[in-house]
Amino acid sequence: MKIALAQINCHIGNFELNCSKIIDNIKRAEKDNADLVIFPELSVPGYPPLDLLEYDYFIEQCYKSIDKIAASCKNVAAIIGSPAYNEKQKGKKLHNSAFFLSEGKVKKVFHKGLLPNYDVFDEYRYFEPAGSFSTINYNDHNIAVTICEDLWSLDEKTLYVASPMEELLKQNPTLLINIAASPFSYNQHLERKSILSKNAFKYDMPLIYVNHTGAHTDLIFDGGSMVIDPKGKIVHEMKYFGEDYYLTGIETIKKAGGKKVPSTQASSEKIKLIHDALILGIRDYFRKTGFTKAVLGLSGGVDSAVVLVLAAKALGNENVKALMMPSRFSSKHSVDDAVKLAKTMKISYDIVPINKIYDTFCKTLQPLFEKTGFGLTEENLQARARAMLLMAYSNEYGNVLLNASNKSESAVGYTTIYGDMCGGLSVLGDVYKTEVYELAGYINRTGRVIPANTINKPPSAELRPGQKDTDSLPDYELLDKILYNHIELQMSPGDIVKKGFKPDIVQKTVSMVKKSEHKRFQAPPVLRVSPKAFGTGRRMPVVAKQPL
Repeated sequence: MKIALAQINCHIGNFELNCSKIIDNIKRAEKDNADLVIFPELSVPGYPPLDLLEYDYFIEQCYKSIDKIAASCKNVAAIIGSPAYNEKQKGKKLHNSAFFLSEGKVKKVFHKGLLPNYDVFDEYRYFEPAGSFSTINYNDHNIAVTICEDLWSLDEKTLYVASPMEELLKQNPTLLINIAASPFSYNQHLERKSILSKNAFKYDMPLIYVNHTGAHTDLIFDGGSMVIDPKGKIVHEMKYFGEDYYLTGIETIKKAGGKKVPSTQASSEKIKLIHDALILGIRDYFRKTGFTKAVLGLSGGVDSAVVLVLAAKALGNENVKALMMPSRFSSKHSVDDAVKLAKTMKISYDIVPINKIYDTFCKTLQPLFEKTGFGLTEENLQARARAMLLMAYSNEYGNVLLNASNKSESAVGYTTIYGDMCGGLSVLGDVYKTEVYELAGYINRTGRVIPANTINKPPSAELRPGQKDTDSLPDYELLDKILYNHIELQMSPGDIVKKGFKPDIVQKTVSMVKKSEHKRFQAPPVLRVSPKAFGTGRRMPVVAKQPL
C-alpha cells in the first residue's frame, strides 16, 4: 500500500484555504497512485481553534468542508482532522476526531481518547474523550488511527490511566497512524521522536506520524512528520518549519533500515531551531492577521538588533522600518551601531531624538514632582516617550510594532510597562538574554551582520548616565540559570539554593519574578520556543501572595 504524508500549514478558520490545500494534496497523491493520504490533527479548521469551537456555525463550516473534501476522494482515501459532534446525550458536544474518507464519502470517524490539559493545551475544555476505540480495514491492512496525545501514555510517569493503543491492540492492527498538532519547543522534537519510536517498537508495527507546520499567534508548529519502522528507527523525517509531502509504502518502511533516535542535541542545533522558529512565527503572525509591515525601535543593543534581522528575514527588508530614538543618555556608539546595522540589512530608518519630548514631560510633571529628584520615573518616561513615537508610526502607516524585550528582562520586570513592553508581538519574550547573544552569534556565523560592538559592549538600557544592567540585576549568565531552574524546571528557591546558588541572589530573583506578574499579564503575545513560555502555558495569579 502506497501512503502519502501531507504536512500542511493551516490557517485557523480559513476553511477555503485549508480545504484547498487538502484537496490539492489529495490530487497529488492520486497522481502518484497513492492509496491513502494523511493530514494533521484538526487540519480542517486549523489548530488550536479555541473558543471558536463554541460557535455552531464554525462547526457547520467544518462539516461542509469535510463533505467537499470527501467528494475529491474517489480514487484515493484520506485521513483528515476535524471536530465531530458527540452523538451521546451526556458529555461535551464535540470530539477531536479523525475522519477516514474514501469512495467520495466519510467511511469512519475516530475520536481522540487522551485530551491534554497542561501547559498550552486546554482540550478538555472543548472535547469529550473517546469512549471506545476501533481500527479500520483498508487495502488488506488493519489500521489503528490515533490522534496526537493518544500515543503519549507509555512512560511510567504518564498523566493518563487509559491507553488507547492497548485497546486497539486487541484488534490486531498492522499499521499505526498518528495525526498530530504538536507545538514547537527547542527540545520537543527529541521527546516526540522518542515517544513515537517507543510506540513503534513496543507494538512492532510501522508508524506514520503527520504533524502541523506553521504558526498561530504564540504557538509555532515545526512539522517534522516522520515514518518509523517496526524496530523504532526513523525511516524518513520531513521538513522542519515548512510544508512538505512524502510518498512511501508499507513494504518500503519495513525494508528501509532507519536511523536511531538521538538522545541529545548540540547547543548549536538548539539555537538554529530557535532562529528558524522565530522567523516562521513572525512571518505567519503577519500573514495570518493580514498585516505586511513591521516597525521597531532600534537602540544599538543586541535585543533589537536580533529582532531587526529576524523580521527582515521573515518579512523582507522592504517591509521593516526602524526608528532610532536617542536621548541625552544614549551613547554615540549605540546610534552608530544601529545605523550600521540598518544599512547592512538595507532597512529604512529614521533618527528621532526624544530630548524635547522628554523635557516637556519633565517640565509638565515638575509641579507634581517638585520634592523628588531624578529616579526611576524619569527613566521610565524615556521608554514611554519612545513607545508613543513607535505607536504613532504604527497608527499612521499600519506597521505592527515588534516588541524586543527578552525573557530575562520580562521575568524580573526589567521592562517599562506602556514603554518598551509595547508591541503587537513579542519576538524574544521566550528567549533568555544569554540565548539572544547566541542568536546574534548564529546570525553572524557566515559574516558580520550585527556589529561587534553591539554584541561585546556591556548591556545597558541607557536611561541614566553610565547605567549598566548589572547595576540592578545579577550577571545574565547567573540570572538565566536561576530563572531556568525556577521557570522551566519549576523549582523552589530552596531547591535552587541546594544546587549551589547564593541564597540572597536566588531570593531576590524569585521575588522579582513574582512581583512582575502584573506586567506580563499585559504583555503582547510571546512566540513560544521553550518548554515553559510566558503566556498561555504559564498562568499565574496576579494578586496571589506566594511563599518564597
